[in-house]
Amino acid sequence: MSGYTKSLGNLMEELVKLPGVGKRSAERLAFHLLRVSTEDAMALARAIRDLKKNTRLCSKCFNIAESDPCGICSDSRRDRTILCVVEQTRDVIAIEEAGTYSGLYHVLQGRIAPLEGITPESLTISQLVDRVKVGGIKEVILATNPDMEGDVTANYIAEQLGPAGVRVTRPARGLPAGSQVEYVGKKIISDAFEGRQQIPPGSG
Repeated sequence: MSGYTKSLGNLMEELVKLPGVGKRSAERLAFHLLRVSTEDAMALARAIRDLKKNTRLCSKCFNIAESDPCGICSDSRRDRTILCVVEQTRDVIAIEEAGTYSGLYHVLQGRIAPLEGITPESLTISQLVDRVKVGGIKEVILATNPDMEGDVTANYIAEQLGPAGVRVTRPARGLPAGSQVEYVGKKIISDAFEGRQQIPPGSG
């Protein structure tokens, strides 16, 4: 970026790659980092380094973790007969904060969106089906977002799980259409899980 020192310009070019950060925001952040102490700036750099170095995906549920399996999959107190399927890690956090669900999770790492080039093969759906086939799971809760892509994803998964013979449900009352699980209040999530409804076989 012309007009800036090379180091400042390089930092701004990296910052502007972040979601929601435009050129002006990148400039403000870069000058802020320039003004703070070296100790504070290095603390941020170490936090980013540690995030990339220590974070991985759990090989069982594909949640973000620093151990494999993750803390939830390793917790013997969790109900291993129920599996909640979500789009992303932030949904796991939202449901855990609601405090009413005690089963296991499966993180899809997205949702089916053909217009964006996201197909079922792009997600962890095949791993989910394999996980259910192993046995022991009696219910799969499809807690994808209640929007068009989330519904398409849930219906596709329900169809794939049909031969497994497990109970497949969807959170019901409380989740407004078009909303995102990560932004819904704790009480609403709790009500939606308590009022979940079974998806009839072949409805996908």
